[in-house]
Amino acid sequence: MAGHSKFKNIMHRKGAQDKKRAKLFSRLIREISVAAKIGGKDPDSNPRLRAAVNNALSSNMAKDNIQKAINKNNTNSDNDQILEIIYEGFGPGGAAIIIESMTDNKNRSASEIRSTFSKYNGNLGISGSVKHNFKKTGIISYSHEVDDFESFFEFCANQNVDDIQENDDTYDVITTLESFHNVMVYLENKYSFPKLSVIEWRPINTIDVNDEENAKKLFTLLDKLEDLDDVQTVVSNFNVDEELLKKVIQ
Repeated sequence: MAGHSKFKNIMHRKGAQDKKRAKLFSRLIREISVAAKIGGKDPDSNPRLRAAVNNALSSNMAKDNIQKAINKNNTNSDNDQILEIIYEGFGPGGAAIIIESMTDNKNRSASEIRSTFSKYNGNLGISGSVKHNFKKTGIISYSHEVDDFESFFEFCANQNVDDIQENDDTYDVITTLESFHNVMVYLENKYSFPKLSVIEWRPINTIDVNDEENAKKLFTLLDKLEDLDDVQTVVSNFNVDEELLKKVIQ
């Protein structure tokens, strides 16, 4: 009986992992498709597409599937066209939230996001209501295995980068939006494609969330937004101190 229970738990974990992987692939495919539609099908002249393809390759997506995603939004057909829509809102404690969505049905996407804000103690705002709290930034991440940090730092310092950070598992190179592509190509020539490369919204101004109840509600809202099928990324400018964070994520 215990063995059967253990088997069920293993299968449950595998099912959850498969579901998470399927969702990741779905998001990667949407990003590749939209990037190709906006900036063209050549990764060498389209930095957003280059980053999306790199991320797909590092996630072990088959090259055939990547090419299908590149071609998907570049036909003359209006069927299955993917639209990129940005939503802005506020969470508990006044934290600003930006949601990047990609959808083939903007009415469904808007309805689900609005409903999630309403249900989980947030407020969906109008366009431009929170963007001033963020800026678009390039992030290029490599595993520690590629080099020691001193050598990696010295190599990157020759380029126009904003910052080079050493984390537990990765080196993160922070760039401006304008220098992102050139820095990525420069790094690829030495270290191959990165573990992750992305252009994302980063907070300029942060909001301190000091109340435990507000922090819990905010994290729940962010999790529920991320779980929506049409949502690609969710970014917030909250700041929670370490002690409160430990209480909230227990």
